[in-house]
Amino acid sequence: MSTTVPHLTPHEPLEKPIWIDGAEGKREATFVSPLYDLLETNIPKELMRYSDQEWPSETQLFPKHRTVKQYLEDYAKDIKSLIQFETQVLDVQLKDAGLSTWDLTSKNLHTGAKITRTYDAVVVASGHFTVPYLPGTLGMEVWDASYPGTISHSKFYDSPETFRGKKVVVVGSSASGLDIGAQINEVSKGKVVVSQKSESYLAASSAGNQITCPEIVEFLSPTTHNRGIKFADGRIEEQIDAIVFCTGYFYSFPFLSSLNPPVVTHGWRTTNIYQQLFYTEHPTLAFPVLPQRVIPFPMAEAQAAVFSRVWSARLTLPPKNAMREWEDAEINKKGDGKAFHILHFPADADYLNLLHDWAKKANLRPGLSNDGQGKLGPRWGERERWMRALFPDIRRAFVKRGAERGEIRSLAEIGFDFEEWKREQGPRL
Repeated sequence: MSTTVPHLTPHEPLEKPIWIDGAEGKREATFVSPLYDLLETNIPKELMRYSDQEWPSETQLFPKHRTVKQYLEDYAKDIKSLIQFETQVLDVQLKDAGLSTWDLTSKNLHTGAKITRTYDAVVVASGHFTVPYLPGTLGMEVWDASYPGTISHSKFYDSPETFRGKKVVVVGSSASGLDIGAQINEVSKGKVVVSQKSESYLAASSAGNQITCPEIVEFLSPTTHNRGIKFADGRIEEQIDAIVFCTGYFYSFPFLSSLNPPVVTHGWRTTNIYQQLFYTEHPTLAFPVLPQRVIPFPMAEAQAAVFSRVWSARLTLPPKNAMREWEDAEINKKGDGKAFHILHFPADADYLNLLHDWAKKANLRPGLSNDGQGKLGPRWGERERWMRALFPDIRRAFVKRGAERGEIRSLAEIGFDFEEWKREQGPRL
C-alpha cells in the first residue's frame, strides 16, 4: 500500500476496505491503519487511562497497542450491542437548519446496502490519522518514478523486516519517526539516516546510533546520481534503498464535504470550530480530540461530559458570534495552521480542567449519579501535571531498559516517585 508522491491535499475520497479472511472462513473488512506491529504508546498508562477504568495489573508502563485495543473493548462492552461494525459512513448532511438535525448515510460493507437515518446530533470520532501528508521537494516526482516504491509514509509501515539490509532514510522526528527509525536501525544496512528540521522533545539523549541530517532539499537526478538525495547542509547520500516519511497527517472528513461553512479547507486544522470541539454553525456536530500533543483518552472523556450536557440542555453555548470570536482569537494567537490544534503542556492540562469545570456548571438533574451532576470528566491535580511534565523523561528511561521494559509496571521502577519529588522539589507545577 502507498500514497501519491508528494501528497499535498486533504481532499481525498472515502477509503475503500481491504478484505481479509477471518475466523471460520468469514471475510472481514478492514482499512489501512497507522498502527504497526511493535507499536507501544508514548504515554504512561497512569496518565492515559479513563477515570473509571484501571489498566490490568500486568500491563507494562507504556502499553502495547494490542493491550490498548483490549482496554478499549473492555471499556465499551456495555454498549457493544449498539455499535455497527463493518459499516462505513458515506455522507453526513444538514437536514433541518432550524433544528440542526443531520441525515447520515451509511453502507453495510458486506451487503452493500445503504441506509439514511436522521439524528439530532453527530459525534465525529474518526480521528485524524487517515490522509497522510508527504511534502513536495525538488526532483521528488522524477526520483519516485525512477525508483518506484522507494518513498513511503509511516501510515503504511508495519514491520522493520521490510527494511532488513537496506540503506534507509527516516524523515521526521516526532513520536512515530523516532520509534520507526529506532526499529529499522536494528535491521538496516548501516545506521539509519534521520532527516529532521529540529530535535524532538521525545528524542533520546544519545543519538549515536543514527546519522542525523537536516531536511531534504533535493532528490538528485537519476542521470547524475545513484539514488541520491541532498540535505540542507549540503550533505549528499546515495544508494538509498528506502525513505520513510513520518511527516504527519491532514485533517480530513470526506463524509462532511457538503458542510457550509466547511470544516476542512487546507487540512492543517479543522475550521469553524469552538473550543476545539463544536462546529460553530450547528453545534449539534462535535469533534472530540482534535488537539494534538495531548493525552487522548482523558480529553475525550472530558469533552464528552461537556457536549452531552449541552445537547441535553443542561449547559448553554454562547451565541454564534461569540464562538466565532473565540476562533478568531485563537487564529490571532496561533495562526491558521497546524499550531491551532497543538496544546503543549501545560495548555493541555489547563484545557482539560476547563472542560471539567465547564461540565460541572451544568444544571442538576434528579436521578443522575453524583448528586444530580452525572459523570464528570477527569480533573488533573498536581500528580497528573507532574507526570505530564515529565513523561518525555519517563519515556526515555523506559526505552533505555531495552528488552527488560516489558516487565516494568510502574513509574517507581524506573526512578520516578511523585511523593519523593514533592518532598525534594516542593513547588507546584
